[in-house]
Amino acid sequence: MPTPLTLDLVAHQLARLRSQPPLVHLLTNEVVQEISANVLLAVGAAPAMIVAEEEAAGFAAIAGAVLINVGTLHPRQLRVMHQAVAAAHAAGVPWTLDPVAAGVLAYRTEACRELIRLQPAAIRGNASEIMALAGFGGQGRGVDSTAGSSDAVTAAEQLARDTGAIVAVTGETDYITDGERTLAAPWGNPLMTRVVGTGCALSALVAAFTAGTRAGSTERLHAVAAACAVAGLAGASASAASTGPGSFKPAFLDALYNLDPARLQDLTA
Repeated sequence: MPTPLTLDLVAHQLARLRSQPPLVHLLTNEVVQEISANVLLAVGAAPAMIVAEEEAAGFAAIAGAVLINVGTLHPRQLRVMHQAVAAAHAAGVPWTLDPVAAGVLAYRTEACRELIRLQPAAIRGNASEIMALAGFGGQGRGVDSTAGSSDAVTAAEQLARDTGAIVAVTGETDYITDGERTLAAPWGNPLMTRVVGTGCALSALVAAFTAGTRAGSTERLHAVAAACAVAGLAGASASAASTGPGSFKPAFLDALYNLDPARLQDLTA
């Protein structure tokens, strides 16, 4: 059974990130670059988007973490992603995969399967994406899941054991697992699904929180879980202050910026 995530753990990980703000190399899809960068800035990390074949590998090796998001995948971008991942792996830099729409189309599904052979620190996806990568037959509707996150817990645990990654399957409740231990983060709001890029920006947060953590460590599991919780808590706070998607986005950035590790309990009171 998943264990509920505690706010004390989230507060510790948020304080850790802000005490040593990571530089995060984002190789992400073209639709979500702006919100991903702003989310990282709001939480206290530093985003950079280096996409040239001549530069990506060199930058990945000196970053604190790398995000690979296959949302608008094409052959040149995939080459750059492989170069960045190889350099990150060689330098001991943790990298995160967001397998957007894996299981829907063969090209991106196979690309994701090739990438996860290169030992990601974390994989963050919706239920359909995680089920597809784990071989559980998941198939989404475009970028949207056709299954709930609770339906994919077993698949997430299997994928974590197969890859050595921390796997986060996100939805109404987020489940984060290393294959043996599974944490549940219940925060968030449906309004988050009405703004393009919130899920991809969450993957950027996951990458940021993995910076400075070791493979196989409990802290890496806690870091990924905390990233999911931080997004959910900020989303719930922003939803209460919003009248719709248009006002939600700036409120979400403000909520991330104003999260106080010492006062997270106030957000759930």
